[in-house]
Amino acid sequence: MVQTSQPAVSTDQPATGWFPTAYTILFALVVIMAILTWLVPAGEYQRVQSDILGKDVPVPGTYQTVEAAPQSITHVLMAPIAGFYDPVSYEANAIDVSLFVLVVGGFLGVVTATGAIDIGVSQAMRKLKGREKWMIPIMMTLFAAGGTTYGMAEETLAFYVLLIPIMIAAGYDALTGVAVIMLGAGVGVIGSTINPFSTAIASDAAGIPFTQGMWLRVAILGLCWLAATLFVMRYAERVRRDPSASRVADMKEANEAFFLQPAKRPDTEKLTPLHIVILILFAATFAVMVWGVSTQGWWMAEMSALFLGSAILIGTLAWLGEKQFTTAFVAGARDLLGVALVIGLARGIVIIMDQGRITDTFLHGFEGWIGGMSDIAFVNALFAIEALMSFLVPSTSGLAVLSMPIMAPLSDFAGVSRDLAVTAFQTAIGITNLIAPTYAVVVGGLAIGRVPYNRWLLFIWPLLLILSFICMALLSLAVML
Repeated sequence: MVQTSQPAVSTDQPATGWFPTAYTILFALVVIMAILTWLVPAGEYQRVQSDILGKDVPVPGTYQTVEAAPQSITHVLMAPIAGFYDPVSYEANAIDVSLFVLVVGGFLGVVTATGAIDIGVSQAMRKLKGREKWMIPIMMTLFAAGGTTYGMAEETLAFYVLLIPIMIAAGYDALTGVAVIMLGAGVGVIGSTINPFSTAIASDAAGIPFTQGMWLRVAILGLCWLAATLFVMRYAERVRRDPSASRVADMKEANEAFFLQPAKRPDTEKLTPLHIVILILFAATFAVMVWGVSTQGWWMAEMSALFLGSAILIGTLAWLGEKQFTTAFVAGARDLLGVALVIGLARGIVIIMDQGRITDTFLHGFEGWIGGMSDIAFVNALFAIEALMSFLVPSTSGLAVLSMPIMAPLSDFAGVSRDLAVTAFQTAIGITNLIAPTYAVVVGGLAIGRVPYNRWLLFIWPLLLILSFICMALLSLAVML
């Protein structure tokens, strides 16, 4: 968030010791994948067009080795560029997400320049005094609802700069705000019910109706939401009581300066009628975004246009003037430029794997590993395989199309119903996508929240074990029933 009276604050995180930044981690993964294209045999499945999915899907039993395509240093340097726009592999494109992030940054810069957010947050915190902790389960319920119904993911990036200042003002930390959004939407995806990008596509690829296995997914959703909510509330309360217990305690002053603004407004300053109108429009913009994505088929272009239009409307109502409006918009976009860059870099990893023709080789290796297993061993091995594959293919729909046509027929031989194979897929990828450095939502959310990746891992690893245990236990129980 920015003040137009001073230079925009950079989103670069303060030095955090020996652990490298997200940029270094992601570029190292690009290099590692390029090296693997020299070592791992290249191979491909034959593919046929699926009229239902509108995509080519692999045919089980058709894997064959092909001519190797080792990736050179030139490919490594081109991968981040191709990650933004690759006309061959649209699944890997990040330009639409990156532009959306920049427009959201500009929108937030304009709204912040009106002063409505600063005063609104200050007054909201005074009214919530003593009841701040209930924001956590309420917000996590809303994000989980978005995750389970329409796969809320990239669109969560718009909420971080909105929610994190509220959490910090309530006495928590930036990591709490990140966790509420990322874990809230994440557990919704883990327990997807009608999510078209996970449950529906995977079920279609497996040849079953997406309603099959619904009650198991509802149980997974409820238990995972409860575990995640209690986990976040416990951490947040510990931070409120003792700020030194925060995983980002050494960044407290820097984060407060960035999210709450260096120039504090007096607590006695009141919301004017104009401020109230601006805040209503501000909230309505997010509500319209959710409506458009969930019911109208909107994606990044439409959402970007929405935030641009709202920025212009709010800037006009506040009578900022042409120069102040453009300064605020550009400064806000500049604050999130690092986020946009890291998203493209993450997608570059997929580019290298696809160009090097090793993605199908990994899938074929997993196919051979789980053949002949017992039913309980199979469903848990499938869970583990999908979790590993989602590191390499962070697109939920992309991995569904890639893996389900292979894994669903294998489940028949293991005596496992195909709906359990779909549930194993969606729960595994949902858990992995809470930490995968190849996933734009993770690296983007952490960058906006100024939470170093290693701090996030230290925070979330106990919860990952709990969520994995819940999913694997329920999958095993379902096999036995």
